[in-house]
Amino acid sequence: MEFSSITFSFFLIFTGAAVFASIALYTRQPLIIAYIALGACIGPYGLSLVTDLSLLSDIGHVGIIFLLFLLGLDMQPQALWATLRKSTVVAVFSSAIFLAIGSAVPLMFGYSVQDSLVVGAAMMFSSTIIGIKLLPTTVLHHRHIGELMIGLLLLQDLLAIIVLMVLLSAATGGDNSMGSDLALSLLSLPVLAGAAVLVVRYALLPLISRFDRFHEYIFLLAIGWCLGMAEAAHALGLSAEIGAFIAGISIATSPISQYIAVNLKPLRDFFLILFFFSVGARFDLAVLNQVLLPTLLLSALVLSIKPAVYRYLLKGVSEKRSLGWDLGFRLGQASEFSLLIAYVAVAGALISEQASLLIQATTILTLLVSSYIVVLNYPTPIAISDRLRRD
Repeated sequence: MEFSSITFSFFLIFTGAAVFASIALYTRQPLIIAYIALGACIGPYGLSLVTDLSLLSDIGHVGIIFLLFLLGLDMQPQALWATLRKSTVVAVFSSAIFLAIGSAVPLMFGYSVQDSLVVGAAMMFSSTIIGIKLLPTTVLHHRHIGELMIGLLLLQDLLAIIVLMVLLSAATGGDNSMGSDLALSLLSLPVLAGAAVLVVRYALLPLISRFDRFHEYIFLLAIGWCLGMAEAAHALGLSAEIGAFIAGISIATSPISQYIAVNLKPLRDFFLILFFFSVGARFDLAVLNQVLLPTLLLSALVLSIKPAVYRYLLKGVSEKRSLGWDLGFRLGQASEFSLLIAYVAVAGALISEQASLLIQATTILTLLVSSYIVVLNYPTPIAISDRLRRD
């Protein structure tokens, strides 16, 4: 048998995920924790049974793309625009606060100013997967908190693109062209949205209306549209997630949108398991002692201050206190974008290995702890308590 084949890797990952998920359910733990723990156990820094992480990470990223596509399918354009106007103030001020806090901690421990600024930038974002995956579907799509969360996460997505472009430009020495590239990418957003509306109106909807009896065809058409828009966005300098979200929202008004959403959920979950596995597998626990103290302090600050900041900023834009705390705890962690920033910055020799480890360790720790906080205290589709389980 070829133990390095992708088939064998899938066998280990999904069989292991089933075993770890069973243990998690018996011990009343969130399933996301099981997938991350599996990665740490059988990944290259554990038993080394699965080692091709770059491929698995890329495959797992498709899960995030489908996640944003499904979000778009259930969001009406008018509601999104109204939400973004209110979310902008919260997103800008919260990002500035998290940048300051995230930069202060590494400075206290003797990291360079550049290391500290990159660490701070990585702490500005919250996890799209934790936020959306742990919000009940009915709440996400039909209540105000779901609209606010989507608005904040989309704005953070745009901010993450800016940060990544700055890092990539600095790594290649292309400072002169950075501003023009960034402006071009942001200007391409309305162009991409406009093109999506035209394609849907004059191509997709006529095809769906004519062949809606063939369910397999609708399924393939939806996947092709989602991934095609994701690639188009990436080619224009935007993120694949934004392209997928635009793909979803462009056909949200179609009667077929809910059918597509229901049928794509198992496919989304398949890829998200791979994503969480790769998160756990990428981190070397043996070197954790090098950044243990700053990691614990930074994680504690992120987990405690983020919910409070969101709560008070949302109060400032006339939101209810209970909604502010609920949203704050659901977004009270670092993000998958934080990991990407760490990988890009260290690969471009912009930060030290210790700073990259600090970002990775803080992100993984906050993802784990935040999952516990939300699952044990708020309604989620995977709550252990019957009282809190909602879908």
